Amino acid sequence: MSTTRLAILGVTGSIGRQALDVVAAHPDRLRVTRSGHRGDDLVALATADDVDLVLVATPGVAGLEATVAALEAGKRVALANKEVLVVGGHLVRRITGGAGDLLRPVDSEHCAIWQCLAGVQSRDVARVTLTASGGAFRDLPASELAGVTPERALRHPTWRMGPKVTIDSATLVNKAYEVIETHWLYGVDYDRIDVVLHPESVVHALVELVDGAVIAQLAEPDMRLPIQYALLWEHTPSRAPRLDLSRARGLTFRGAPDAERYPCFDLVLRAARSGDAGALIGVSAADEIAVERFLSGEIGFTDIAGTLRAGIAAAESVPLSRDPSLEEIRAADRAVRAALAGEATAARA
Repeated sequence: MSTTRLAILGVTGSIGRQALDVVAAHPDRLRVTRSGHRGDDLVALATADDVDLVLVATPGVAGLEATVAALEAGKRVALANKEVLVVGGHLVRRITGGAGDLLRPVDSEHCAIWQCLAGVQSRDVARVTLTASGGAFRDLPASELAGVTPERALRHPTWRMGPKVTIDSATLVNKAYEVIETHWLYGVDYDRIDVVLHPESVVHALVELVDGAVIAQLAEPDMRLPIQYALLWEHTPSRAPRLDLSRARGLTFRGAPDAERYPCFDLVLRAARSGDAGALIGVSAADEIAVERFLSGEIGFTDIAGTLRAGIAAAESVPLSRDPSLEEIRAADRAVRAALAGEATAARA
């Protein structure tokens, strides 16, 4: 069996480090030939001659250009960057047609959907349901959210992730992003994608068929499992813990996210359903800025939603085609960031 030559973009992050653990467990199957961090020449790394598969694990919109370049160069891509499909899903789907050997989803939810759909015809799919842990503040009274600290927000109850995704989990921005990813990866309309709160993070996704049957994928919350599947593209022994159903435990579902507790979730989904590419570019740029400001203590947790609204508003003045090119996306992203930086400077003056 041949060895897959792997490039890891974002090697120092949570996904990158866990990917190295997977590589170490399968030295006969995987070999890292290129790696880099955010800010390196990611396109050069992603398109190098000694690379077969690119793991895109950089946070934010920075991963979009490298993803497109890798795919156009004939590389396979294991995608762990949510913003790539949020702002450029139309570009990636045009090249790949969606999830598959060429475009391998790393998110536990989307890896789960892929497994649930094995042997299922698209016409037989009625609905897709993503589960959400609810983040660090799922049990905190909504009236107390304004005073929460970054340190507390970073204590995710079930997953071990990087700071950006952990804060996005607390606001449920990440789950709204995953709805958008589901749309582009699997060609499912937004009105057939549901989200339910599932605190244990054991059921990762469910697919309801037209006859009412529901297929679910279960596993302990350990990202090494979906990372390994994306890198090897088959089931094989792993270091992830086994799901022990003989141990007494509950699996609970709390219904859809509450808009009062998770206003950011509603904001992102409304932008997605509007079909306005600019709104999604605006919300993506604004969320990166908002998370950075929250972690630095510049704004409060409940101010994040206001920053997202400002990003959407800033994007309205940027001219874009309906299916913007990579260059248009980059220009709009820069414009939104400049507008929000100007607003912040004016507020401090």
